[in-house]
Amino acid sequence: MTPAKRIIIIGATSGIGYEITRLYCKQGWQVGIAGRRTELLAKIRSEAPGQVETVQLDVTSPDAPEKLAELIRKVGGMDIFLLSSGVGSQNRMLNPEIELATVQTNTAGFTRMVVAAYNYFKEQGGGQLVVISSIAGTKGLGAAPSYSATKRYQNTYIEALDQLAQMEKLPIVFTDIRPGFVKTDLLKSGKYPMLMKPEYVARKIVKAIGRKKRRVVIDWKYAVLVFFWKLIPDFIWRRLPIHN
Repeated sequence: MTPAKRIIIIGATSGIGYEITRLYCKQGWQVGIAGRRTELLAKIRSEAPGQVETVQLDVTSPDAPEKLAELIRKVGGMDIFLLSSGVGSQNRMLNPEIELATVQTNTAGFTRMVVAAYNYFKEQGGGQLVVISSIAGTKGLGAAPSYSATKRYQNTYIEALDQLAQMEKLPIVFTDIRPGFVKTDLLKSGKYPMLMKPEYVARKIVKAIGRKKRRVVIDWKYAVLVFFWKLIPDFIWRRLPIHN
C-alpha cells in the first residue's frame, strides 16, 4: 500500500489556506497545519481526525522554524510545503505601524519559513516548495505600498531560491501562486473588482501544485490583466489613479 503523501500548510485557519486544507484531506493526504489561532486549529483537526496534525505558529516569531520542525515530525515528514500566511491592507496615509507590520510578516516571516522549508528539503533530498504571493507584486501600488513591495520581494526570493537549487543540483520544485482579489478577511474593507471565492481559488491552486507549475496567476482574467500591467511604461503608471 502506497503511504499517504504529506503536506504542511502555514496559515491554514481561514480563507484560501483553510479551503486548500479541506481539499487535501478529501484526497487522503496527511496534512499538517499551522496558524496563530489555537481554537481554529483544533476545530479543523476535529473535522478530519487521524489525518490532520496541528501546531500553533506565528511566522513573525523567532521560534517559528522550531515549530515547523515539530509539525513535520507529527505528520511523519513533508513532501510539499505551502506558505499561505500573509497580511496586507490599503494604507494611503502611510501609517508606519501598518507598513512595518506588513514587512515583518510578508518579508521577515516569509523568509524565515521559506528558508526553513528549503533547508529541510535540501537535507531530505527533494520536495515541493509552494508560496501564495499575489499579482500585487507586478507593479508598485500607491494605495498599498508595503503590500505590493513585499509581494514583489516574495516573487524575487522564490526566483532566487529556484536558481540556487539548480546551482546546488537539488531536486526542489518551486511554485509561486499569484492570485488576484479573493474574498477573504484580507480584503474585508474596500471594494474590489473581479472578486473570487476562496473555494474556487483553492481548487485552482491544488491543481497547479499537482502539475508542479513554476508560477501561476489565478485566474485567466487576472493573467490577462497582469500581461497588460507589465506593458504600461513607468511614466504612465505613476499617473494612474489606482484605488478602491
